Amino acid sequence: MIKSMTGFGKASLPFKDKTLQVEIRSLNSKQIDLSLKLPSLFRSKELELRAQCAKFIERGKADVTIYFEQKEIEKNLNINTALAKAYYHELKKLAIELQAPVDDLLTHILKLPEVLKAEAEEVNEQDEEQLKSVLYLALQEFSKFREAEGKNLETEFSSRISTLLNLLQTVEQLDKERAITVRNRIEKNIEELITKERIDQNRLEQELIYYLEKMDITEEKLRLKVHCDYFIKTMLEEDAVGRKLGFITQEIGREINTIGSKANDSAIQKVVVQMKDELEKIKEQLLNVL
Repeated sequence: MIKSMTGFGKASLPFKDKTLQVEIRSLNSKQIDLSLKLPSLFRSKELELRAQCAKFIERGKADVTIYFEQKEIEKNLNINTALAKAYYHELKKLAIELQAPVDDLLTHILKLPEVLKAEAEEVNEQDEEQLKSVLYLALQEFSKFREAEGKNLETEFSSRISTLLNLLQTVEQLDKERAITVRNRIEKNIEELITKERIDQNRLEQELIYYLEKMDITEEKLRLKVHCDYFIKTMLEEDAVGRKLGFITQEIGREINTIGSKANDSAIQKVVVQMKDELEKIKEQLLNVL
């Protein structure tokens, strides 16, 4: 089954007086490139969360953001009164000495280190399970998004492989005519140089067979069809198939190139150009396949 590396997933659950939210976004990349942003409350669980995300994402450049949506104003803030007073007296003394205004000192003091402190929340086992649950829900949505995008890619690949096979049929028809044309052309050229009575027919037949065998593309046509069929079959596999499909397209490209170089026929080479165009479009889309 084809999955796209482009994905999006989002989920939320109530968490104490807040709402815990998870957002996952990804784009294509050769390897997994995971960026995880989470509240300091869950910092100790970062490695475990990364492992959970990596198992689902597998490959791609992914951003996973875990954050709180506050329902009400935070109530667990403490003011370090002694420190605030010490700051105030020292700053007031300095302001008088410098003849600077002292009416806005409190605003600045509240921004100084350690004056305002939030009570540290402790994470219990239930909180950890809730975090894993909301992350799992987001990953499920993310996976569904990838599958939906993958179906669109699968439809496009099937259409382009079908076009390649149709072009291959055209090559097969042209190839039958090409053998006759080549034979007639060689015989005509020889007759222009040598009188018919002096031609050794056995030797001529041998040379024609040798020449036509060098130009024979039967094996290339057969292998190209096999590779195209294998591409379609591989798309239906359950595992991630992006790299495997990439290798198959390389083999398809080799056969197309060989057909073009061995055929030595303008009509076939025009079809080969169309084949290459279809293959390039497949390769471009494969960059986004998981």
